[in-house]
Amino acid sequence: MGEHEVTDLGTAPASHTAPAEPSGTRDRPSIRRTNLGAVLGLLRDSGPRSRAQIATDTALPKPTVTSLVAELVGLGLVREGPAQREGAVGRPGTLVHLDGGGLCGVGVEISTSYVHVLALALDGTPVYGHRVPLAVKDEGTEATLDLTARHVADCLSVLSGEGLRPVGLTLAVPGVVDRASATVSFAPGIGWRDVAVADALRTRLERAGAGTLPPIALDNDAKLAALAEYAQVRGSGVRDMLSLTGERGIGAGIVNDGRLLRGADGFAGEVGHMPLDPARNPCVCGRHGCWETMVGLDAILRLAARGSDPLHDPDIALENRLADLRRRAEAGDPRTAEALDRVAHDLGLGLALLADVLNPRLIVLGGYFTYIGDLFLDRLREMLRTRVMAPRAGGCEVRLSALGFAAAARGGAHLALDAVYQRPVP
Repeated sequence: MGEHEVTDLGTAPASHTAPAEPSGTRDRPSIRRTNLGAVLGLLRDSGPRSRAQIATDTALPKPTVTSLVAELVGLGLVREGPAQREGAVGRPGTLVHLDGGGLCGVGVEISTSYVHVLALALDGTPVYGHRVPLAVKDEGTEATLDLTARHVADCLSVLSGEGLRPVGLTLAVPGVVDRASATVSFAPGIGWRDVAVADALRTRLERAGAGTLPPIALDNDAKLAALAEYAQVRGSGVRDMLSLTGERGIGAGIVNDGRLLRGADGFAGEVGHMPLDPARNPCVCGRHGCWETMVGLDAILRLAARGSDPLHDPDIALENRLADLRRRAEAGDPRTAEALDRVAHDLGLGLALLADVLNPRLIVLGGYFTYIGDLFLDRLREMLRTRVMAPRAGGCEVRLSALGFAAAARGGAHLALDAVYQRPVP
């Protein structure tokens, strides 16, 4: 794609309009693939419905819908279930359900402190998940890729044993990536530069005899997290959203009018490096004063406890450390309270700035914010109300993610599955 590259994330039900019939300028197979994808996308976003309702929602003729559903049933991508009345009057209609039980997508996140492998069925149901703590920067590139390959091989073996076929695998990393070559250009949080991750993983999997491998892609973790977060609200009327990662680094996935905004060269969303820190603390990117030095995971832990405190022990699961931090806050520990107050203020400062620039309908706080963000969520909302120029914060709502640290891997699996929606037939 060219300037201001975007990724279509699917549309709300009212927008599931596909071409009704060939126009003479497009070939029939292409139009049929588009219509098949429109039906699949509708079922994904809006749930089961009758063929009559599908025809209404897609503006396709009923005979065309009947034919499309029959083809999708034959492909194993949908199934028809028991009849159910959709309105107050009329005969019950047989509902069409998303199926694809034999297909799945795999997402793999290499974070600063763990490796997470997750597989989703076509309808978004998790069918495999495993996360292992790992200090990636300390471990080194080769050892991290070795471990990642082992866990991916385990995943593929389990999926094969259950009769599931991965249609794709997407790797998520915290940094600047070249998606075309599947290379990590610069990921300071994990100490990687110019690492051909997809090729390295494929080589290791082939060497391990992992069998037929699906296509392997690479993307930024914040953008993939945004895909997963948007999937949670798709169909609710939200079309403009900001998804904020809350890990050692702070990144954003920006959804504009239902599409993921990537920017001219794919770098959109590097909000963690906005120079907002008046103390000018050093950042892993090599500069000073970045926002993530104020509100990232390292910042909250540094403010809340001295270096020898168990909160800083990487051998303790991060969720357990955050639960400990929460307990201290609820017990009224002064240092913890002061740390939360400081981070809440600095987080609100940056969010208000982003809300002024982007005017999102929704801001989702992920990562570590999921575990303790409710302790200062009301304050964030008040800061947006008072700092954002537009009345009522421009209609922006702030909420916590329900996905936590699973968002990026889940987004990777969603992106892998997108191939089925874009091209339902071989």
